[in-house]
Amino acid sequence: MLKLENICKTFHPGTSNQRIALDNVSLELPKGDFVTIVGGNGAGKTTLMNAISGVFLADSGRIILDKRDITFTSEHRRARHIGRLFQDPMKGTAPNMTIAENLALAYKHASESGFRIGIGKKTLAYFQEQLAQLELGLEDRMKTRMGLLSGGQRQAVTLLMATICTPKLLMLDEHTAALDPSAGEKVLRLTQEIIRRDKITTIMVTHNITSALALGNRTIMMENGKIALDISGDERQDMTVEKLTSMFRLVI
Repeated sequence: MLKLENICKTFHPGTSNQRIALDNVSLELPKGDFVTIVGGNGAGKTTLMNAISGVFLADSGRIILDKRDITFTSEHRRARHIGRLFQDPMKGTAPNMTIAENLALAYKHASESGFRIGIGKKTLAYFQEQLAQLELGLEDRMKTRMGLLSGGQRQAVTLLMATICTPKLLMLDEHTAALDPSAGEKVLRLTQEIIRRDKITTIMVTHNITSALALGNRTIMMENGKIALDISGDERQDMTVEKLTSMFRLVI
């Protein structure tokens, strides 16, 4: 489904600020895999997400999504097949547009359906049906501007925007870290439900090792732009935070 082959990225090459951000990273995710990624600041987690989504082009290597080489595809075009949520609930939406208008933009872009911002009754009913599943009462607030929603509400809508047309890949970059515990728990539960229901291949970055082991079916640890550990199956099933931390110390 997703295949990374020897991805390298160096920032500020040839200067005193040169930094190797990704060092020959290779990774293969079968369809439906839910991978959690942990690691310290500067380990390369978000840089890896940026490389996959096309924020910048890798210096070398290949990125293949659903058997299609997207190594040199623009970020805009990749976004039709890749959904992404960020830590900041304000990111990825238009705050001065209504909930319905934001959903319409996301739906049009992902589906390439060609309809304009003018939303027909059938489409509006579909959006209301999807919003109702969030159980936040937002299906009755379709004309509310996104900027007026709470962080948790906004992140829930952003999640819906990213998955309203099932993406080939969903990337979650600390998407509940900026929310209060109650809102974060709600958004995380919604995330799991959508991923499970639609069998979406998912990569989730988190600093919380407990969450990393509890969610998904595979956990990766990164350090210095490399994948230091990759655990799944029975090994991950029996893994504890203490064991994982100990293993990590042995390999770095």
